[in-house]
Amino acid sequence: MRIHCIALTASSTLAVAAALAFTPSSSLHSTIPSTTTTTTITTAAFASHHDSTSRSSRRCNRLNVPLHMTEESSSSADTVAATASDVQAAQPHETVDEYRTGLKQIGNRAAKPTTIDITMKFGGSSLANAGRIDHVTALIASQIKLGYRPRAVVCSAMGKTTNSLLSAGDFALEGRVNIDAIRTLHNACLNEFELSDNLKEEITFLLNECEDMLNGVRLIQELSPKSLDQLVSYGERCSVRIVAARLNQIGVPAQAFDAWDVGILTDSNFGDAHLLPSASASIKNAFQNRIDPDVVAVVTGFIGHDPNGKITTLGRGGSDLTATAIGAICGLDEIQVWKDVDGILTADPRLVDAAMPVDDVSYDEASELAYFGAQILHPIAMQPAMKYDVPVRVKNSYNPSAVGTIIRNREGPAPRLVTAITCKRNIQLLDIESTQMLGAYGFLANVFKDLEQHRLSVDVLASSEVSISLTLDKKQSIEQTQEAFQKVSEYAKVTQKNDRAILTLISDVERSSEVLEIAFRVFTARGIKIEMMSQGASKVNISFVLRMDQIDDAIISLHSCYFEDKCVVAI
Repeated sequence: MRIHCIALTASSTLAVAAALAFTPSSSLHSTIPSTTTTTTITTAAFASHHDSTSRSSRRCNRLNVPLHMTEESSSSADTVAATASDVQAAQPHETVDEYRTGLKQIGNRAAKPTTIDITMKFGGSSLANAGRIDHVTALIASQIKLGYRPRAVVCSAMGKTTNSLLSAGDFALEGRVNIDAIRTLHNACLNEFELSDNLKEEITFLLNECEDMLNGVRLIQELSPKSLDQLVSYGERCSVRIVAARLNQIGVPAQAFDAWDVGILTDSNFGDAHLLPSASASIKNAFQNRIDPDVVAVVTGFIGHDPNGKITTLGRGGSDLTATAIGAICGLDEIQVWKDVDGILTADPRLVDAAMPVDDVSYDEASELAYFGAQILHPIAMQPAMKYDVPVRVKNSYNPSAVGTIIRNREGPAPRLVTAITCKRNIQLLDIESTQMLGAYGFLANVFKDLEQHRLSVDVLASSEVSISLTLDKKQSIEQTQEAFQKVSEYAKVTQKNDRAILTLISDVERSSEVLEIAFRVFTARGIKIEMMSQGASKVNISFVLRMDQIDDAIISLHSCYFEDKCVVAI
């Protein structure tokens, strides 16, 4: 007897199963030749036998499919007949069930290895020139080979392009229009990669449009926030087209998208726009129904569209926000932000040589670190990830094998006494003391009302019934600050101290006594004077205000105690 091994694909098996399902029992048996019997061979193994004088049997290892066996050996006739009678006794629906069971096993065996869906974000320094773009695209390709599937790659403008565009706007107001340096940067990439003429025409069209806009600014002598948002958008719009083209060139299917084409919809607050509630549905619809999951969507960071179709920018941390919004709303497995360090470090490595990566931090810890000076993600960019509980991983584009730092929800106490040390430099410290009688009603309310009217943002504060100490960021307008001081001086004495810094310990405040014991022993030993302290509002933050000329010594000394084995005091 000879058994012919028939290898069927999943689609052909489905077709056979469907045909059997709709074939009457009598018709089914009539289609089987009288000289042929039917049986089912399991996937585990079945032997392909030749004539009795043939060579030894071989494994076929095929799918779970019915096979036709033609009787050619009289010695096997009885076995074949018994098998045939068993099959003929079975009902048609039982045969179909066998097919369906086989199909399920086929699907399980054909399933791809686990795919990790991610967004990846790269900043301007990672895309500074053709060499960096080549490195980034190769990195994306390598991540795909490791099992990651980038649903979106969010890109900033190349290098310093955004600053160059802002400068071009200022020059246009003075009557000069020149974007030659911006053209040279982008054309160098096009030529280096020998990209298509169609792409060259598209980039040229965008840069010509940018130049036409600047000529309009030169003529009307006006550059409104709305016009400024459109002006800076050309950087991202050019960079994503080059990155997508390079990915396709190296064999990674990719397509460039302007942010509004993937659902990034904002309000009309030009220069500092916020995502609209409707953006969630539009982003989800774009990635679920319009964009092939196996095509990398290369998306412009930092920009969006308002309800009138005008270009807006998302302000500080805008590109990070684009990446976290897409990753969180689409419910992806991870949001990756690629930088030039091995994740979040225990301190600024430019100051502390022994700074080391932190394996994981909570969303709250990451937000506090970012707010108080660490160059990770802007706090606003953390909000979508926190809302949808999607982890964010900070990785090093120069060292992709490093695990990086994962930012995620964590319940319970921190696994360490102090997570990291950061600082904010060049801040102002204000001591405001009421000149009215003790317990005067509304003192604090009046102070904050006047600060709000002049758009002044407070970093850290400490208060009593008739006095308050607070810090103001160095980026506040000097004119607005002075106007606010004059207003507050009508009912309070204001003492202003410049050249101050905020030192922040990201720590477990439930163990604040241990943290503060070490900190104040270090401050005493090093002669560091603390002018203000804040603790309690945040459950992960203890902040100190001190003089600028002492901040470096304070950070280095504290780091040696919390993270190294060479503390300046006995602990």
